[in-house]
Amino acid sequence: QVQLVESGGGLVQAGGSLRLSCAASGVTFSSGGMGWFRQAPGKEREFVAVIIWSVGATYYGDSVKGRFTISRDNGKNTVALQMNSLKPDDTAVYYCAADRTGGRDLRYSGNYDYWGQGTQVTVSS
Repeated sequence: QVQLVESGGGLVQAGGSLRLSCAASGVTFSSGGMGWFRQAPGKEREFVAVIIWSVGATYYGDSVKGRFTISRDNGKNTVALQMNSLKPDDTAVYYCAADRTGGRDLRYSGNYDYWGQGTQVTVSS
């Protein structure tokens, strides 16, 4: 059974930092990638970042470029999202997602095979 478990969410003041982690179990990735999405109340789910397993390439949503960094630990099947210079607009539930198929545009949530339960990030002004 595949499980994705996020951790590291919480409350932080604007300008602060948080680090989210996503640990995958029950699956080994050799293709595809792992990404982060977020969803604020009343808004659609938004692409945040993705890392492609085979080459380590990373891609970011426009709203987080230059502030967030996604990284991986292949040996532990873990992906992290370092979030710096946080803004109140970053407040959302953050979801980890995994694709084990490969060859799909991972900026779109429909192209993932597995999802975590989400972790709340709240940025106060």
